[in-house]
Amino acid sequence: MAAIRLILLVASLFLPVVASLPAEAQQPPRPRSPTAAPAARPAAVTPAPQARPAVPAGEAVRGIDVTGNQRIEADTIRSYMLLQPGDRFDADRLDRSLRTLFATGLFRDVTVTRNGDRIAVNVEENPIVNRVALEGNSKVSDDNILPLLTLKPRAVFTPQAAQYDRGLITELYARRGRFAATVEPKIIQLDQNRVDVVFEINEGPAALISRISFVGNTAYSDRTLRDVIQTREEAWYRLFSSSDIYDPERLNFDKELIRRYYLRRGYADVEVSNATAELAPDRSGFFVTFTINEGTRYRVGTVEVTTTLRNVDTDRIRGSLPISTGDWYDGEAVERAVDSITESPALQGQPFVEVRPRINRDRAAQSVNIVFEIGEGPRTYVERIEISGNTRTEDRVIRREFRVAEGDPLNAALLRRSRQRLRDLGFFSNVDVQPSPGSRPDRVMLNTSVAERPTGEVSLGGGFSTDAGFLADFGIRERNFLGTGVDARLQAVLAQRRSQVDFGITDPAFLGRNLAAGADIFYLNRNLQTVAGYNERRYGFVARAGYEFNEFLRQGWSYSLVQRNIYDLTTSASPFIIAQQGETLLSQISTTMAYDRRDNRVEPKSGYIVRLGGDFAGIGGDVNYLRGRLDVAYYIPFERLLGDPDYVLVFNAGTGILSPWGGVQERIIDRFFLGGDNLRGFQLAGAGPRDLSAGNNGALGGRFIWTGSSEFRFPLPLPQELGLLGRAFVDVGSLTNPGVSGPTVADSQLIRVGAGVGLSWRTPAGLINVDVAQALVKESYDVTQLVRFGFGTRF
Repeated sequence: MAAIRLILLVASLFLPVVASLPAEAQQPPRPRSPTAAPAARPAAVTPAPQARPAVPAGEAVRGIDVTGNQRIEADTIRSYMLLQPGDRFDADRLDRSLRTLFATGLFRDVTVTRNGDRIAVNVEENPIVNRVALEGNSKVSDDNILPLLTLKPRAVFTPQAAQYDRGLITELYARRGRFAATVEPKIIQLDQNRVDVVFEINEGPAALISRISFVGNTAYSDRTLRDVIQTREEAWYRLFSSSDIYDPERLNFDKELIRRYYLRRGYADVEVSNATAELAPDRSGFFVTFTINEGTRYRVGTVEVTTTLRNVDTDRIRGSLPISTGDWYDGEAVERAVDSITESPALQGQPFVEVRPRINRDRAAQSVNIVFEIGEGPRTYVERIEISGNTRTEDRVIRREFRVAEGDPLNAALLRRSRQRLRDLGFFSNVDVQPSPGSRPDRVMLNTSVAERPTGEVSLGGGFSTDAGFLADFGIRERNFLGTGVDARLQAVLAQRRSQVDFGITDPAFLGRNLAAGADIFYLNRNLQTVAGYNERRYGFVARAGYEFNEFLRQGWSYSLVQRNIYDLTTSASPFIIAQQGETLLSQISTTMAYDRRDNRVEPKSGYIVRLGGDFAGIGGDVNYLRGRLDVAYYIPFERLLGDPDYVLVFNAGTGILSPWGGVQERIIDRFFLGGDNLRGFQLAGAGPRDLSAGNNGALGGRFIWTGSSEFRFPLPLPQELGLLGRAFVDVGSLTNPGVSGPTVADSQLIRVGAGVGLSWRTPAGLINVDVAQALVKESYDVTQLVRFGFGTRF
């Protein structure tokens, strides 16, 4: 038994070895006869084709074969493979290679197979986009849609990209209130594996705001709050406005506008918790609802100013604050007070100042006690000013508006002023200046981001004005020529009683310095026969230069060389004017100094401006005179009292004096005239000295003039987007000393008075001004005017 077990054990050890030997080795050799001839070899037989034997797992990849590619190089396709020649076969890596090729977006179909010790890759490439077209869009132009799309000519087409672009177009229409818009991408197959992509658009009707409601408002009515927000209800007169189109981003901004409105009126705890928009079942309109928690209304209790700085007069600062005890609490007034303290003269010379307002509510007394804490802020310096977004405007144009330079202490007041100056340029739709940490703790980077806006203007228009009659005008202007900040313009006006051509160019920073330089070439022809019985022609050029002393004080100089002509006198013209007909040459140097503290130069609502100017004629030429002029305007806002920034009281006053010298008489066109714009209720040149023998066209002008005006501007009880503003005014003035005398010359020092009401309408087509005024105090020979208006259009 033991012997049998031993035999079996030996057999089990040798059998695997024998089984692994080649077949030839397992057969015993045949005996051969030493004399026998070798057997004849049979004829060769071609075997049938057979599949290549599979390579066992773990064998090396010998190569990658690519087929089906047309545009894409085979080596490029091989580079995406995770298995490369020389690597061991791995099923997982092979599968991931397939997914990687699909992920490139270059192929419509890919197959990856193993063929013995090689890998076979067969691809079907995605087509190339030949053209992208839009059909059916009329409310949104191609220029607004095509730049948004990912599919563009010569790009690779994929169905996923077409569906993505379809969503972009649908979203664009939704932002414009067209939620019923549908978009269908169509593919047109072309030769050479190219396609045209056509998006068929059905715009559908606009879903406008049908109703705006408010919940929780008790202090202010729905009508009042509707005027506060930018979103508007659908109305027939909003043809040129998009404010009645549903826009989620605008609703969020409206929530902030409502919150600020309440904060300005004492509601320090106000919350605008929600703004919902419900789409009508027929998708034709939206119902918008704002939810408001007004909270308690507070008055200002105590106002204190404390400081840890030396030599700071807190009493002086407190007296200049725009907040007083007993006022309704105003959150924006607190911000203005912080700015006022920061910019206070008492803090001049201390760049590292930080003002922190501390608000303490006394809910029992319904009052807010405010403490302004003035302390030393962090000592930080400007390391570098980074500018981005200026695709057209040069960096130097932006940098020269900064009131701080690299290396200067970071001053919050100067930073705000820099931001405002950039906005005042009018070159950018958005300006953002944000400090960020620099290379060291005491260094900051000023990251300035701007968004360019169009600065070129081409205008062609027409209209009517009381002084010029029917008119047509053409203008072309570039306020940022080649991104250098240079202002160039060409203006032409053709009217019944006035023709004018004017070309001007101004560099606000000539040679990179605090110097604005420019020049004008002009031609002017005026028909004044109904006023003084003559026509006037002027042409010449003006060279200008100006500079700033500081942020508010500016002086300008100019030299004028003008050829003038008085011609085509009427038969009823004054003998004094007839004696002046003909040509004269004016050679004049002028200067103007302006101190401007207005809040806005275009539509001021607070502050004041003072202008002092003088002309000296006689540097050659045919006339010699000295002429001086002083003008003052003061704006008083009534927003705190009446709750609307459009309530403004404006006082204007001006005076001028003309004095000839050298024994040379000035001409009528050099004198002052009273009436029209500077004294409403009277015709242009309708008040002042007059030659009675010439009747209504006998105005002579005068050497001394003064005017005054008080005007109250107020909003009308109409939707704000109509752009209507009412005015009530009283004008006074006097003009004397015509420079001539005689029995028919009337020269009265009587103070003329005119009063009335007016309407300003800022429309998309232009500005319309209408004034209805009555001359309350006048001389019998003065020429009055009840209605005065001007109308202009641009298209």
